Amino acid sequence: MGLQELRARESGCSPSTPLGEPVVGEQAQKDFIALFGAILRLETILTAFDDFAGNELLTERQAQDYRSVYLDLYADYRAARDTEKETINDDVVFEIELIKQVEINVDYILMLVQKYREARGDGDDVEIRAAITRAVDASPTLRNKRDLIIAFVDSVSVDGDIDDEWRRFIETRGAAELDEIIGEESLRPDETRAFMRTAFRDGAIQETGTAIMKVLPPVSRFAAQGGHGEKKQRVLERLGAYFERYFGLIVDRDV
Repeated sequence: MGLQELRARESGCSPSTPLGEPVVGEQAQKDFIALFGAILRLETILTAFDDFAGNELLTERQAQDYRSVYLDLYADYRAARDTEKETINDDVVFEIELIKQVEINVDYILMLVQKYREARGDGDDVEIRAAITRAVDASPTLRNKRDLIIAFVDSVSVDGDIDDEWRRFIETRGAAELDEIIGEESLRPDETRAFMRTAFRDGAIQETGTAIMKVLPPVSRFAAQGGHGEKKQRVLERLGAYFERYFGLIVDRDV
């Protein structure tokens, strides 16, 4: 298949959902998922052609906005599947790996933060801040860090080094959030921090073995039967969410 035919196919794939509006209704959601997935697959092929550069179907801003909607639907479908509240049809396919191929990283966000600081007060800062939010919402790996990034934008100093400020910000917030989990779940502090250091070092939470058992508080002999298993599962879910939120941001020595 040549470039012209691929372009013709892509031009017929423009989403009909207006930007900024939710996709309402199960069929409309399925149509959007299928259509945007087709765009992602076609653009993956088209990027191999030098002539495609500058002739994309969607502008960068449109692509980010539609990716944000697509990822919102992905999160909704995953939540529905996990809670088994409704049947997830096998024909609903999400091309998350294709989105990850073009997603931005933290370094790109920090570059925008630098621009935001330089433009603060001259009118351009509003658009740059909006660009930061769009970029984060369109990223599968940064979406769950959105509040961290926005809080950092609001706290950045006038002339400090952005990378250093980001590192200190993440260390402080990460430590505070882990301490909150430890306190609320009555976990063993040293063992919990060691457990998370290992997770960040290895790139995954260890859900079995003795390490997680060392994290949990002692079990009272008067506790209800089965309560320990529920406690372990809840703690694993909370530590897992913490791991997903900070993985790639925190190095193991900073836990």
